[in-house]
Amino acid sequence: MYKVRIIFSALLVASLFTFSSCEDDPAEVVNIIETAQKNDDLSTFVAAVQQASLVSTLETGGPYTVFAPTNDAFQDLLDSNPSWTTLSDIDNATLTSVLLFHVLGAEVMSSGLADSYVTTSATGPNSEQLSLQIDVTGGVKFNGSATPVTVDVDATNGVIHVIDEVMLAPDVVNVALNNSDFSSLVAALTRSDLNTDYVAFLSGTGPFTVFAPTNQAFQDLLDSDPSWNSLNDIPVSTLETVLNYHVVDG
Repeated sequence: MYKVRIIFSALLVASLFTFSSCEDDPAEVVNIIETAQKNDDLSTFVAAVQQASLVSTLETGGPYTVFAPTNDAFQDLLDSNPSWTTLSDIDNATLTSVLLFHVLGAEVMSSGLADSYVTTSATGPNSEQLSLQIDVTGGVKFNGSATPVTVDVDATNGVIHVIDEVMLAPDVVNVALNNSDFSSLVAALTRSDLNTDYVAFLSGTGPFTVFAPTNQAFQDLLDSDPSWNSLNDIPVSTLETVLNYHVVDG
């Protein structure tokens, strides 16, 4: 009986050790594409990456930070354009540009997010890399409205942050609208009595260079003339001259 008990105890200890070892084994970390494929809510994202021929890039390159929109986010994108029913309706050049706007060329964990503009892998009309706005004031937002669903999904060649919106690269006007520090600039550009429709102009194809004055800069302008208490007090011709100095077509 003693012998049996010893054998049983030894078997029990061995089985407990085996079970404990299995529980302690961390989940296998794989590359960004394989990681996304494990998440059913990223199946449309994976399909989009495949259509845009970016699989090999996100499998082997890096490290990257990828903001991966959910399936619902992609459906919202399709619903935004009457001519888009499926991903295949989006031309590959557009889809590739959209996806690259969701990729940073460095690994940034959620703890490293801060109010800033970060460089994406997408390029604009002058082949310059486009910037993505990150705003962490009162909750994290990307590009003005996208919010995180799941953060810090680890991969061998970077990290995935799952987001609730497909982000489209903003034009100059939307960059200003998304940044509260440019609210005075927006107010100046949209003043109703201007002779130039700056919003329509800057919403065009461009490219444009805008030297964007901050709210404080506009306050300094108002302080320079005792008769100016608000932007509406500045004569139209003066305000248009100021704005024209800050906008370069090209």
